[in-house]
Amino acid sequence: MSQGKGLLERLERKGISRRDFMKYCTTLTATMGLSSAYVPKVAAALANAPRPPVIWLALAECTGCAESTLRTMYPWIDQLVLDIISLDYHETIMAPSGEAAEKSLRDSITKNAGKFILVVDGAVPTGDNGNFGTVGGKTMLELIKEVGPKAMATICIGTCASYGGLPAAAPNLTQAKSVSEVTGLKTVNIPGCPPNPINFVGTVVNFLLFGKLPELDDKGRPLFAYGQLIHDQCPRRSHFDSGEFVTSFNSDEARKGWCLYQMGCKGPDTYNNCPKVKWNDGTSWPVQAGHPCIGCSEPNFWDKSTPFFKSS
Repeated sequence: MSQGKGLLERLERKGISRRDFMKYCTTLTATMGLSSAYVPKVAAALANAPRPPVIWLALAECTGCAESTLRTMYPWIDQLVLDIISLDYHETIMAPSGEAAEKSLRDSITKNAGKFILVVDGAVPTGDNGNFGTVGGKTMLELIKEVGPKAMATICIGTCASYGGLPAAAPNLTQAKSVSEVTGLKTVNIPGCPPNPINFVGTVVNFLLFGKLPELDDKGRPLFAYGQLIHDQCPRRSHFDSGEFVTSFNSDEARKGWCLYQMGCKGPDTYNNCPKVKWNDGTSWPVQAGHPCIGCSEPNFWDKSTPFFKSS
């Protein structure tokens, strides 16, 4: 049985038809900024491409980025793990624990040196020689310096790994830093607190399709996901242009969908594709639900964007 046929059969057992699968591939293709002609190629990449080995390191984080990825709709996480990537190490979902888990990490690095993709969520504590965070008897600082240079590519998922995020916010007692700051490696950054899982899947599919990671902006973010300001894509923008702002969350203006800029929305300064791809299988996103954007995909957002409910 071919790998692609196996994937489609497992989807069908979950109640997901081939038509649903192709619908997801169409959404993913559009998210990646590719023409509709690529839809069959994206489907083939998801179903049939060789699985790249992946090591996922969780550093100073809240597990929100892992949870966001685990809640991706199509493909479900078991398909993502079993058919799209070979996830050799991920503390949150792997069966082994303790020494057996660390052996899985060492074995994968030895077997796939220079060939695996490293995914990191969480900042790197550097204070007190890195002793604010340890895994398996090693500091997170030692771990990332050891594993990072051996990877074919490093993807930082979430703002903490990408830019330091909340752990690096003032007063930053642990002296947390981004992965690139600590290792000097050029990383692919998928920021957000947490990021939308479709942007991670799109980055992996780009690699499967073209044999390379996607084009990046000057902050290391994939242009297909972070190439436009949220404000420029927001359905409420027309009210911004006409000066119709929400002044109270309980007001008639809020119910009418007027602009949230005066409530502190950071959409005019934030690059992300939230208005297009939304969350929970395209159901909604924060501004649609009436909450201003807090700029979580930008560097130093926690220090720069607060107070969150006042216009800048």
